Amino acid sequence: MPVSTPFTGGCACGAVRYACSAEPMMSLNCHCRDCQRITGSAYSTVVGVPAAKVQFTQGSPQYYETVGERGTSVRHGFCPTCSSPLVALPSAYPAMMSLRTGSLDDPSWVRPAADIWTASAQPWDTMNPAIPKFETQPTEEEFQAILA
Repeated sequence: MPVSTPFTGGCACGAVRYACSAEPMMSLNCHCRDCQRITGSAYSTVVGVPAAKVQFTQGSPQYYETVGERGTSVRHGFCPTCSSPLVALPSAYPAMMSLRTGSLDDPSWVRPAADIWTASAQPWDTMNPAIPKFETQPTEEEFQAILA
C-alpha cells in the first residue's frame, strides 16, 4: 500500500484527529456482525498499523468493547462528540491498531488484501472476487500471509 507517512485522519466534526508515522501492515474488509453494527454498513474496511505509531493530535476517542465469537475482544474507538468510528484495538493483536478507512483524510490509496468473516456477509454485498475470502477469523498463518 503506497502511502507517504505520516498520514492523517479524524472524525466528521474535527474533535478527534490522529497522525500515523508508519506504513500500514495490511488492509482488509471485515464482514462480522459487530463491524456491520458499528459502521452501520455491510462491512468495515480497516488499515492495520503499529499502535505505537499512532498519535492522537487533537482530542481522544471514547471506546466501546465487544467480544467476538472466538472470545477475543475489540475496543472500538469513536468520536465522543459526533460518534464517527475511528479505530479498533483487537486484543488478539495488541501491537496493532486498526484505523477505520472512512476516517482517513485520504483513503484513496487503500487496497484491501482480504475479506474476513464472510460467513456473516450480507447476501446483497458484492465482494471483490480477486482478493482472498475467510469465512471467520483467519488463522495466525493466514493472517501473516495477509500482512506480507
